[in-house]
Amino acid sequence: MNNSSKSFLPALTGIRAIAAYLVFIYHFTPSPSFIGQTLYNFLHEFHVGVTLFFVLSGFIITYNYFEKINSLKMYFVNRFSRIFPMYFILTTFTFVFFAIQKNLFLISDFKEFLSCISFLKGFSPNLRLVGISQGWTLTVEESFYLMAPLIFLFIKRSKIYLIIIPIIIILTGFGIVNLISIPNSFEFINSNNFMLLFTFFGRCFEFFVGIGIALFYKANKKEFKTKMFTYFGVIVILLSILILSFLKTDQQEGIYHPLGIIVNNFILPIFGIAPLYLGLLFENTGFKKFLSTKTMILLGKSSYIFYLIHMGVFVNILSQITTNNFFLFLIINIFAILIFKYLEEPISILVKRKFKNSEI
Repeated sequence: MNNSSKSFLPALTGIRAIAAYLVFIYHFTPSPSFIGQTLYNFLHEFHVGVTLFFVLSGFIITYNYFEKINSLKMYFVNRFSRIFPMYFILTTFTFVFFAIQKNLFLISDFKEFLSCISFLKGFSPNLRLVGISQGWTLTVEESFYLMAPLIFLFIKRSKIYLIIIPIIIILTGFGIVNLISIPNSFEFINSNNFMLLFTFFGRCFEFFVGIGIALFYKANKKEFKTKMFTYFGVIVILLSILILSFLKTDQQEGIYHPLGIIVNNFILPIFGIAPLYLGLLFENTGFKKFLSTKTMILLGKSSYIFYLIHMGVFVNILSQITTNNFFLFLIINIFAILIFKYLEEPISILVKRKFKNSEI
């Protein structure tokens, strides 16, 4: 998609970089001895960047495809070209690198590789972190992409399905965990917490908030006026992170607490992220102008690569050069931009052209 497209929303491209950087800070939070326990607890709940991504995905897919979802071929081609090629390349590189490093490649490694490239690993607590560990979120994303055409058909009939469908999906998740007996060897969803935190069954509400924002924006973009939505959203996001930090224990982040799940999966999306995104859509704030700069747009476009490489093989290699997290952050961003410009974008364009897609 180029910048001249009517569906291009600069600030919501820039916010992708912020979401990715929040996850980076979560994974590379300085030790409590260096920054203090209170600040450590706060920064170590920056995994909420994933929630920002999920709500944004719901918005973008709805904004771009709600009226033209009948063209399923091109919808799936666009989704495939956006997500799979670079994930496949980087996942393959990851497994090959570690196989060479340990001079061994087992059948179990091949099974793990297949679970990654098929996006099935996110359904298994034992496989969730294999390969590109943060790639479990792509299982959640792909689940939404597959269901979106059907979801849109129901919502076109009645907006009440915006509420009914996520309730059904969440209840289905509880049913899978508590009512269906699955052999442990299958390594499938095995607990309510895992279902709620790491699968589309538990995280679907975030996507539906994004769907709701998109439908509201499409219906009201010319006449709706807001004030302070942006900053209200930012304040609620910060308060949500603060609450999660208070719920944190020595063993786990606050998101694992029952109240933490409610805050992260439900309160944060609707009362924090939704107002923020509406503000970025309708208001002219300094924050929106900052996110809409060419630099932030470029960082937003390369944020998918940044997200995929900010942990794993690249960090393993870069750690031989520097252990300074700030320099690590800068170097990963440089690599992400280069890979985006010279690999991700050309491959995406090539795939779309191959299928005669005019939406580039």
